[in-house]
Amino acid sequence: MYRFLLPLLVGFVFNWASVFTHFYSKRWGPRAGEVASFVLRNILGIPVWVYGLSLATRSPAAPVFNAGSAIQVFGWALLVAGTIPMIFGLHSLGSRSFRPAEGDALVRKGIFRHIRHPIYSGLLLDFTAVILVRPTRPVLVACVLGWGYVLVQARLEEADLLQRIPEYREYMAEVPRFFPGFKKQIDTTGTEK
Repeated sequence: MYRFLLPLLVGFVFNWASVFTHFYSKRWGPRAGEVASFVLRNILGIPVWVYGLSLATRSPAAPVFNAGSAIQVFGWALLVAGTIPMIFGLHSLGSRSFRPAEGDALVRKGIFRHIRHPIYSGLLLDFTAVILVRPTRPVLVACVLGWGYVLVQARLEEADLLQRIPEYREYMAEVPRFFPGFKKQIDTTGTEK
């Protein structure tokens, strides 16, 4: 029943390792750093944890709560709602989303004007949606671990972005991490916007 945990956790760890682009670039050179991040994220990370999540959803287990029609519909709607910021974020980032590099420029356009991590915001919503659509113990465990993964991933990525993109510190002070409206906007003079 819990065989999904190994690929899920291994994928999360590889994904966490993928965010150290600056470290890899300084150690092995910019091109090798870019390749290391690419392989860790797109070959060893995301596909492996997605496989683990899919195993969790297919694990035979009794529901932990009764997901009636309304909950199912809400779950599917939440899945769509979570996918939307991910699509906009991927579009705005372009190749930087899957191949970060030492010379990347800060993206402040589109959805990134409102939230720093739209892809992770979408993942948080999607993990919640999966629980509502398939409310079994394996799915609940996988998605709670998924929330933890996202929270750690965002912080690790921000540490790397602060090293690679100097203006990211100011951006962090201006734009909330996951959801708009959870942080007051302060301009450089200290006045609330």
